[in-house]
This record gives sequence, structure tokens and C-alpha cells, in this order.
Amino acid sequence: MTRNYWLMKSEPDVYGWDHLVKDGEGYWDGVRNNAAAGHMKAMKPGDHAFFYHSNIGKEAVGIMEIAAAAEPDRTDETGRWVAVRVKPLKALKNPVSLAAMKAEKKLADMVMLQQSRLSVAPLSAAQWQVILEMSEGKTP
Repeated sequence: MTRNYWLMKSEPDVYGWDHLVKDGEGYWDGVRNNAAAGHMKAMKPGDHAFFYHSNIGKEAVGIMEIAAAAEPDRTDETGRWVAVRVKPLKALKNPVSLAAMKAEKKLADMVMLQQSRLSVAPLSAAQWQVILEMSEGKTP
């Protein structure tokens, strides 16, 4: 199976990693950006995503799995936007900060670093691996 990789941002005081772990499955909704929605439409069950705390912390803190393909966002009365279901897999050994990502040359072309306001962004397999290594305290 070919797996795609993603980075998905949420404000931890609204819905953080601990909320997802407690819930066991989350409904990733409220995304109102065309590019981010396009990424969510491209997600397949089994894809993996980093859970990234935005605004507070600004760091990747966990790994989640896309549990179901995009479906209409039930918080959207227009029917234009989508949501996906996600399941927590594991917390990162060490959170990986935005500053650390920006400082890592191997992540220079990461979509989220180029478009910082984007809440859902793709990662290449190589970028995914670099962030995993950083979370383990290894030099990528």
C-alpha cells in the first residue's frame, strides 16, 4: 500500500492532541481554505499525519492515521467543505517545534513552511522521515 503523509494543524486550546487521544477518533472539520480542503479530499484511509499544535506551542506532537476518506463537513451549511476522520497512533517521543523545522535544511521546501497559514499540508516521505528522526533526537 502506498501511504501519503500530511501535517494537520489545530489550536491545542480548541482541540489538541490530548483531546484526540481521549476521544479515540476525531472528526477534523472547520477547514475553510481551498488548498487545505483539496489536500483533505486527497487523503486516503491509512495515510498518516502529524498532529501539529498551532498558535500555542507551534510543534508537531503526535502521529495520527486517516480513518476515513473526506466527507461533507457537518459544520458547513453550504455543503462546500469537507472533513476527515482521524485516529491517534502515538505521541512523538519529543515534540518537533516550528523553529526546529525551519532550521532543518532538508525541510526547506516543506509546503507548510512555504504557506504558513495553511492548516493541512502534504509532506513527502523524506520530509516525514526527517521529522520522525528529529522527534527521536537524531540528526536527520
